[in-house]
Amino acid sequence: MKRRRTVRESASIEPPPGYYVAGDAGREPPDAAQRALILDWVVSRRIASGWRVESRSGSQAVLVRGQPVNHVLHAFLTVFSCLVWGVVWAGLSLVNRVEREALTVDAQGRIVTVSAP
Repeated sequence: MKRRRTVRESASIEPPPGYYVAGDAGREPPDAAQRALILDWVVSRRIASGWRVESRSGSQAVLVRGQPVNHVLHAFLTVFSCLVWGVVWAGLSLVNRVEREALTVDAQGRIVTVSAP
C-alpha cells in the first residue's frame, strides 16, 4: 500500500517560538537585519506550501500562487480543433485563479499580510 502525499492547507506566518515576541517588556524592537530574518522564515514556510516569490525587498515580499491561462495557445487549439477545445478553454478560464499576497514585517516584528488581486 502506497502512502499518499498530503498537501498542507496553510503554513503559519508567525515567526518561530522564542525568536521575537512583540510587546515584551524590556526587549527592543527588531532591527532591519532581524526583520529580514523574520521575513525569510515566513517566506520559506509559504514556499513549502506552494507559493512562489514574485518580488522581494528587505522587509517586504510579494508571493504568488497559481498560473495564468495562456490564452494565445488555447485560441490556436480552439481554431484547429474546430471550436471543440473552446469548452476546455472556458473551463480553465473560470477555474484557474492567480492569488497574490504582500507580506511585510512591521517595526515590532509582526507580519502584516495584504491580499491582492
